[in-house]
Amino acid sequence: MSLSLSHSLSRTLLTACAAAALVATATPAGAVGHGPLITVPPDKIVIELATVNGSGCREGTAQVAVAPDNTAFTVTYSEYLAQVGPGAPPTAFRKNCQLNLRVHVPSGFTYAIVQADYRGFAFLQPGASGQERANYYFQGMPQTSQRTHQFNGPLNDNWQSTDKTEYADLVWAPCGEKRNFNINTELRVNAGTSGPTVTSFMAMDSTDASVSTLYHLAWQVCPTP
Repeated sequence: MSLSLSHSLSRTLLTACAAAALVATATPAGAVGHGPLITVPPDKIVIELATVNGSGCREGTAQVAVAPDNTAFTVTYSEYLAQVGPGAPPTAFRKNCQLNLRVHVPSGFTYAIVQADYRGFAFLQPGASGQERANYYFQGMPQTSQRTHQFNGPLNDNWQSTDKTEYADLVWAPCGEKRNFNINTELRVNAGTSGPTVTSFMAMDSTDASVSTLYHLAWQVCPTP
């Protein structure tokens, strides 16, 4: 393991501890585009991890925290890293994570995902590249389109990407129904022209100890039956 990789992983472990404290300082986002005003429910929402699957988030390495104002939640990973180079297993170039979340929403409200921010650290040699992909959906409903963000070497720094949804295109959780929320993410690293003798990696974490992934929530009052 390279010194850069070891240093990044040690910082990753700090992220999980800091996420709960830092989520209160994360800047919430309102609905993107022009739409009606959104009422945020006064009661605290509760989000639980129902199942965790994937090579990038073995059990116990992903945590969820909800912002005090109910406008966002974070998912923090402590071992989410894709890597190529000497000593890396052949399958390490691609890591993925599938989270199934049980969201307890206050009665009379429904929600949608307005924006998702992804952050981490990348060490990409000249000629190498990395990708972050994500989509999310409510149980039993069509998946959102997968969005891909490309990063090219040389890169030895924090990375971040943002997926935004226009208000008219928001997918709302069905009112009065309990449906889990699914998040699928993926990291890929390609050696490209850098060759097989050097190491490149990309991690879903943050070396500045800020939150890894922030999902911004929009709220609506459900219609009266």
